[in-house]
Amino acid sequence: MKISSSTHVSMAVVGIALLILLSIYGRVLWVPVYQKVVGKETISSVIEKYGENAENRLKPYFDNAGIPYPPKEVKLLAIKDEKKLELWVTSDNGFKKIKNYPIRAASGVSGPKLMEGDKQVPEGIYRIVGLNPNSSYHLSMKLNYPNEFDLYHANNEGRSNPGTNIFIHGKALSIGCLAIGDSAIEELFTLVYKVGIKNTEVVISPSDPGKAPLFQTVGNEKPWITALYKSITTEFIKYREM
Repeated sequence: MKISSSTHVSMAVVGIALLILLSIYGRVLWVPVYQKVVGKETISSVIEKYGENAENRLKPYFDNAGIPYPPKEVKLLAIKDEKKLELWVTSDNGFKKIKNYPIRAASGVSGPKLMEGDKQVPEGIYRIVGLNPNSSYHLSMKLNYPNEFDLYHANNEGRSNPGTNIFIHGKALSIGCLAIGDSAIEELFTLVYKVGIKNTEVVISPSDPGKAPLFQTVGNEKPWITALYKSITTEFIKYREM
């Protein structure tokens, strides 16, 4: 049977689409296989591989801000609706903004994460609890979601599985995490390594409370979200008033 030229084109398009989907969604499958063959990275090997170039990209921003590198503390402010991650660091006069990173992918809508599988990016005040040099998404930094606040209200509402494994990572694909691209995660991974995870805080907000008050999503009102948004606003306003 003779196959028409239009069929060949259609088959080619389907093949390309499958390859693209495999390259993106199949990372969780082929990356571990690749690591098994070539060996896993360590934090030290990652810093050796990417650290110098990452710092060379970052240091001019510190110079422009008049801040010595590395700083004492790091604050990362994530704004979900603007898809923006702001890098702030300590100076003698408080915190200074160093640069913005675009959030290249983040699933879900306005509102906190409530349970595993809801595809929501959490909202709240978090700390980084680990650096992952073997992420399926290049490199990643794990947040302490669910934190004490999240767990307290999950338990009160009978939500036994509020979810876990929330990261800031590379690439441009994410379900519940913040994907910022490979170059950006190399810079922040190196910076947090130098500063220390205990000296790094991450605040995630649905929008910028310095521009307009935070409000709950209609149909998903919960009394504790008002308190959550008040604490997020308090953190953000510290920087908006500088």
